[in-house]
Amino acid sequence: MSDQVGNSQATNPLAWVNGSDAPEKSSLDLGFMALSDCASLVVAATQGFAQPYGLTLNLKRQSSWAGLRDKLVSGELDAAHSLYGLIYAVHLGIGGVAPTDMAVLMGLNQNGQGINLSQGLQQQGVTSPEALERKVHQSRTKLTFAQTFPTGTHAMWLYYWLASQGIHPLRDVESVVVPPPQMVAHLQAGRIDGLCVGEPWCASAVQQNQGFTLATSQAIWPDHPEKVLGCTQAFVEQYPNTARVLVMAVLEASRFIDDSIENRRSTAQLLSAGDYLDAPLDCIEPRLLGLYNDGLGNHWQDAHALRFHAGGEVNLPYLSDGMWFMTQFRRWGLLREDPDYLAVARQVQQLDIYRQAATAVGVAAWGEEMRSSQLIDGKVWDGSDPAAYARSFRLHALADDVVRHALR
Repeated sequence: MSDQVGNSQATNPLAWVNGSDAPEKSSLDLGFMALSDCASLVVAATQGFAQPYGLTLNLKRQSSWAGLRDKLVSGELDAAHSLYGLIYAVHLGIGGVAPTDMAVLMGLNQNGQGINLSQGLQQQGVTSPEALERKVHQSRTKLTFAQTFPTGTHAMWLYYWLASQGIHPLRDVESVVVPPPQMVAHLQAGRIDGLCVGEPWCASAVQQNQGFTLATSQAIWPDHPEKVLGCTQAFVEQYPNTARVLVMAVLEASRFIDDSIENRRSTAQLLSAGDYLDAPLDCIEPRLLGLYNDGLGNHWQDAHALRFHAGGEVNLPYLSDGMWFMTQFRRWGLLREDPDYLAVARQVQQLDIYRQAATAVGVAAWGEEMRSSQLIDGKVWDGSDPAAYARSFRLHALADDVVRHALR
């Protein structure tokens, strides 16, 4: 793997390395969680992508998103593989810590998360969205679903998917927070009936006969935003060159992973090591290659599987992606008032740094700031009227006065 990397880098321009454009800080501590979508950070740190830019990347595995958040905000971590919704929640002051100005340097991946149900529900024949909706509304006790962080992507995918099936995620079921690597043990112990988490933990649950995958996150929103390279605004302001060359290194690693099946296979092998995911290769590799087995006998090659680059399309920090998470915070009552969606996204998304880095390494800079997508419920999100979009859902947790205002 490293030899291929060394050869490919020889042809890449290193325009920012000379003189005053050299990184102000050469050794960075990067946080990550044990998830397949941390791949581009692991590859950047270990396969020779950072050194040409004068960077040493020290990977620090975290045991929970809350712990990662605390270390990112305190400066113990310089940057991290992070949930989109975690960065925005901390910035807005609803992330469980004091409001801190935060930054999204780039997107790390799209797609590749899943919603699994337990073996117990499978044995009861609850193996379709319709059966789940019936079970939820007929059962005397509430089912319990786990997600990984209260404002994180998994909470938002779980809530959005449940609501699209007529299940109110805050009233009809219980929602609990469980760190990703602990999900399968919670299923096994019967503490949860379902979960939304990143790979390889959905695949691992299927492998261990602890239920099945009912939905993928890409079925909710094809090519949805997922993890980001996040840091504080203070880091960007103090170390602007460092931030830029960090994005350059991670962009090159992202491009490498997506370049071939062989590179994906070698990445899966790398991720399986004890320092990173510490999980069997057969739980990691298939879904990293887009090969799905849902545990119900269905097998398919997913057209919108986990991807890391796609010519830079994955990595551009679109303003509309950041805005979408704020609309969902509003929808579910996490924000009591509408923020200035566009202004906040412009503060957080580091488009200038991304475009400089992308241009330097020959990645299409993708000039768009917004993108348009249709989600599972038929609604189109394009960033054009976020406040109206947040109010447009039949199932929500908006305050009554807001609802009355929307109906006038």
